Amino acid sequence: MGRVFLVVMDSVGIGGAPDADKYFNGEISDFGSNTVLHIAQYMRKRGHVLQVPQLNSLGLGSAVYHSVGIAHPDLPVSSNANWAVGRESSKGKDTPSGHWEIAGLPVTWDWHYFKDKTNSFPKEIIKSISEIANVNGILGNKHASGVKIIDEFGQSHVETSMPICYTSADSVFQIAAHETTFGLSRLYDLCERLAPSLHSLNIGRIIARPFLGSENEGWIRTKNRKDYAMLPPSSVLFDWVKAAGRKTYSIGKIGDIFSMRNIDSNVTGTDRELMRQLEEHAHFAEDGSLTFANFVEFDSLFGHRRDPLGYARALEWFDSALSSFIKKLLHDDLLIITADHGNDPTWSGTDHTREQVPILLKGKVDLIQSEIELKEVASLASSHLGVAIQKS
Repeated sequence: MGRVFLVVMDSVGIGGAPDADKYFNGEISDFGSNTVLHIAQYMRKRGHVLQVPQLNSLGLGSAVYHSVGIAHPDLPVSSNANWAVGRESSKGKDTPSGHWEIAGLPVTWDWHYFKDKTNSFPKEIIKSISEIANVNGILGNKHASGVKIIDEFGQSHVETSMPICYTSADSVFQIAAHETTFGLSRLYDLCERLAPSLHSLNIGRIIARPFLGSENEGWIRTKNRKDYAMLPPSSVLFDWVKAAGRKTYSIGKIGDIFSMRNIDSNVTGTDRELMRQLEEHAHFAEDGSLTFANFVEFDSLFGHRRDPLGYARALEWFDSALSSFIKKLLHDDLLIITADHGNDPTWSGTDHTREQVPILLKGKVDLIQSEIELKEVASLASSHLGVAIQKS
């Protein structure tokens, strides 16, 4: 039977989405964006090599080439690897859409978005926040990068306790607050109590964004982020595996994305801490179990900040750590590595980019080497585990 380890490299897209021209970063469409290829090109132009030999041996270079037809010396094609190009059918280029589709549930409906760049939120939402948090209003109230808006309003927040509220091109409502002056539990309580009303509007996620620091020393976001996502409206991979009486584990923000439904345990932390946890799961996860992990720092630390060098170094770290993890897999395990969307750090704006994603496979599974729908990842996992797909 074996186990399945499903690993999401958050935002590691490979371009080529046929509908990319319908998605935008500001006034610029996502047509032509390609996270992995553009990072490799960026590094070469500066005399560096993107060193990801493990990912390339699993077919990353092959997937990039198949997606856009552009070769790169640091992304070689591998004839022996088992890979696919995942094409997302879900509407949107955000976390819930990508992860739910990976888990077998494409998002065919429209999310609600806060489209106004400034004064983004209705008065009713601002009133609710003020009442729940017992404050005199909010700060921000606009589209913004999470790091920049904390720099802009951090001191005012500390002085007034008014939470910093912002959004983006995604269906998301983010609330930043200082862990000590506002309080971490107070921030979580605010998000949890606000979430039902925003979910009723089809807002995909409310995200608590705690930070520390001071105006003199600088502000820094902590690892205590927490997502309050809508429940998937139909069954997904976790539900299928649990219905078969198997164990289910989540690593990183996966537990939040699926609201812990039919998940036995979840661990969080930095990406390096999560890689250690993934290796631990390779030691103790039972036969027939599912471990679903997300590594978010590609996206949160480097994609949104448009930092291609930092993104490249993160990919190289992940590649090296992945080699160690693979050695711990059993002969009948299946490893699936994929992504939920793109976030090209060389692109305009600060939002995600609409891209196809790699699907890299190691284990006993039929050779693919072509394009498939992203939702087929769940079918590959369920087939390997021998569990039935639940339709509901």
